Amino acid sequence: MNMQKLEKYNFKNKILTLFSLLLVLFFSSCEDVVTLDLETGETKLVIDAEIIWQKGTTGNEQTIKISKTAPYYNNTTPKVSGAQVKIENTNGDVFTFNETVPGSYVCTNFVPVVGMDYTLSVVAEGQSFTAVEKLTSVTPIDKVEQAIVPDFGGEDVIELTFYYKDPADEVNFYLTDYQSDFLLFPDYELTDDELVNGNEISTRFSDEDKMKPGSVVEITHRGVSKNFYNYMNLILEVYGGSPFSVPPGNIRGNIVNTTDSNNFAFGYFRLCEADKVSYVVK
Repeated sequence: MNMQKLEKYNFKNKILTLFSLLLVLFFSSCEDVVTLDLETGETKLVIDAEIIWQKGTTGNEQTIKISKTAPYYNNTTPKVSGAQVKIENTNGDVFTFNETVPGSYVCTNFVPVVGMDYTLSVVAEGQSFTAVEKLTSVTPIDKVEQAIVPDFGGEDVIELTFYYKDPADEVNFYLTDYQSDFLLFPDYELTDDELVNGNEISTRFSDEDKMKPGSVVEITHRGVSKNFYNYMNLILEVYGGSPFSVPPGNIRGNIVNTTDSNNFAFGYFRLCEADKVSYVVK
C-alpha cells in the first residue's frame, strides 16, 4: 500500500552545518579564534516526561528526567535534584517517582492502560507543575525488509522498510525513531494516517554514508496524541533549520506552572505504547 510519510528530519544536518561554519571561522584567520556571542536567555526547567510502554513488557518501570537549560557552549546539562514527582490516573492510583541519580526519577510500579488519562505533578525549586495526557496505543511492526536503491546521486544505498497495519476505525499519529552506532543522534519521523487510514503503512529509512552490512538499527515505533504530534513537528522543524535558530525549548509543551504561569517549564508529558525492533543489516 502507499505510504504516508510526512516529516523526516536528520539531526546530522544540524551538526554538519555547525561544523562547516566553525571551520570557516577558524581557518579564515591564522591567528584569531572566533567565539560567537550567543544569548543565553533565562534559565528554565526542562521536564523530560515520556512514559513509553513497549509491547511485550509490563511497562512498570518508567523514568522522568528534570534538568535546566544551559548556555549554548556548555558541555553539561544542569540536573535538578530534590524534586517531588508523581503521576495519578483517573482511578485515583498514584505512582511515585523517586530520585535514583541526580535529575533522574524512577517509578517501578507504574500501570499503563491504553486510553486512560494520567496527570503529572512535579514540585521543583519551589514551583509546582502539572500536565494531563492520555496513553496512546500503537499497532505492532509486522515486518522489516531490506533493499538496495539508488540515492539522489545515483549511488546504490541500503534502505530499510518496516510495515504496520493502521486501524480503520480511528485517527492515528505515529512517531518513529531510528538509533544506531553510526548515528550521532536518532533519526525521527512523524507519520499520520490521513490518506492511508485502515491500510498497511510502509516507512523507509536509509543512510547513504554509514549504514553497512552488520550495522544494528533500533527501530522504536510509537503511537502518539495529535497534540504531541503537532508539538514534535515544530521541534523537528527547528532542528532541521539553522543551528543558530531559536532553540526548540522556546516551543511550549503541555506542562503548566500552577505557581507562576509565566515561569513555564520546557518539555512535553506524553504516554506512548511502542513497538521496538532491532534489525541487523545484511
